Amino acid sequence: MRSSNPTLQDNTFRSERYYSIDEQMTVSGVVNKTGILLSCVLLTAGWTWIKFYQTGDVQVVYPWMMLGAIGGLVLALVTAFKKEWAPVTSVGYALLEGLFIGGISSIFEKQFPGIVIQATALTFGTLFSMLAAYRSGFIQATDNFKLGIVAATGGIALVYVATMLLSMFGINVPYIYGSGPFGILFSLFVVVIAALNFILDFDFIEKGARQGAPKYMEWYGAFALMVTLIWLYVEFLRLLSKLRDR
Repeated sequence: MRSSNPTLQDNTFRSERYYSIDEQMTVSGVVNKTGILLSCVLLTAGWTWIKFYQTGDVQVVYPWMMLGAIGGLVLALVTAFKKEWAPVTSVGYALLEGLFIGGISSIFEKQFPGIVIQATALTFGTLFSMLAAYRSGFIQATDNFKLGIVAATGGIALVYVATMLLSMFGINVPYIYGSGPFGILFSLFVVVIAALNFILDFDFIEKGARQGAPKYMEWYGAFALMVTLIWLYVEFLRLLSKLRDR
């Protein structure tokens, strides 16, 4: 069964086995690496945020946001295909995504003051809630659960790609990005699916630790968690902006 997070797939840890305990991946190691990557995101996001507040003009941070979005996507793909490079590429990904997060946050904050604090609180609250649900066994990564999340995540990705391609030809898809009932329900659905991806991520990381994956996979597991965390944060911004727009 494949994870809906493209960075974590069924064979991610299968061939990655070391016999030295000191060289094996651990869950605590992933947690520590996640903290480092999160610090990198906050560092560059804070720098972009300061540039916005110095000028009050979102156009100043727009180029940095685009650099972060494109560069982050490139490094995410590199990391997904070259897992052994994760100790370096995951840090680069986090720094670039911080530029994107800082830029997009400033755009939303200018239009809806206070929205960034709300989205941040909801994002981390959801992360810890999903972790608690997973550790308690309240939500289990069964085959049917995985299949449902994979299908839903794939559908969301197709919708986003299709709307982006159509917009390039001047065709706007109604309702999805609007603040009407359908747009809000769509955003709620996406937020739920993004949150449930954490369950699959936790499951795969735990399996990697049990199977004795090499130490560098701690960076890869942390990178995968950051992908989901950033996605969820952006979706919370979209949802809250729709609610505030009403």
